[in-house]
Amino acid sequence: MKKLIRAAALVFLFGSIGYYLWTGFTRPVEEGFEFLAWVGPQMIAPIIALTVVPIVFAFSGDSVVAAFSGRNSAAFRDGLVGVGTVVSTRPTGMTLNDQPEVRIELTVAGADGVPFPSYARAVVPVTDLAMLRPGTLLPVRYLPGRTDKVELDRSGDMTKVQSAMNEAMIRQGVTTRENLEIAERGVAAEAVVRSLEVPGEIRDGNPKVAIGLAVTRPDGTGFSTVVEKFLPPRAVQHVQVGRVVKVHYLPQNESVLVLALPANA
Repeated sequence: MKKLIRAAALVFLFGSIGYYLWTGFTRPVEEGFEFLAWVGPQMIAPIIALTVVPIVFAFSGDSVVAAFSGRNSAAFRDGLVGVGTVVSTRPTGMTLNDQPEVRIELTVAGADGVPFPSYARAVVPVTDLAMLRPGTLLPVRYLPGRTDKVELDRSGDMTKVQSAMNEAMIRQGVTTRENLEIAERGVAAEAVVRSLEVPGEIRDGNPKVAIGLAVTRPDGTGFSTVVEKFLPPRAVQHVQVGRVVKVHYLPQNESVLVLALPANA
């Protein structure tokens, strides 16, 4: 549909300009008044076309259509789900209802785990721009044979999105499959951070931290444990001494405990 609309707009543009030129060259006028051949009703169509065509191209862009519909474009709707890590963002200069369109440069981890550079365009509320800082993880839709461009996932299919996020965090060394199983099946509780040590080990840019926790069980009793975990630098602030964090643990082995931190903490 997008291609059809744009093609119709271009046909109107070139057709109106062609008609204007044909009229100007063939219209009979008196000698000395040749300029009058270029003035008249034939000017209306090219003026309208030059005004309308840029608007049609702007508002038929994938990011604008997605902003209006809340869905991915037809080309990407059934694309594979991957996880994009924001590298940088910049405005494109276009706005929709005072909300800017931005170009988001990404490093995308696909279903096969092989990362590739790409970009997405999206209309983003001004209040959400700060969330697109470098390192932020975003679910995206991509086409295997066309990885130069992706779209932010708008499907609402949280099962696929969470699965893609989990695989990305496993590859980054932030978590393990065992930890994910504990997070899914373990007992949910809250804990207070009592201590925080940094041994100095780093994996894939993520420092290793030893977090001392005082955990409160659902029945009100408690226990203490220490969790060692590789965390992205941006997430360390969420495990400072005194912070309350959500955890999951196995009743039969309370020393095996998983922190529940947001992916973009």
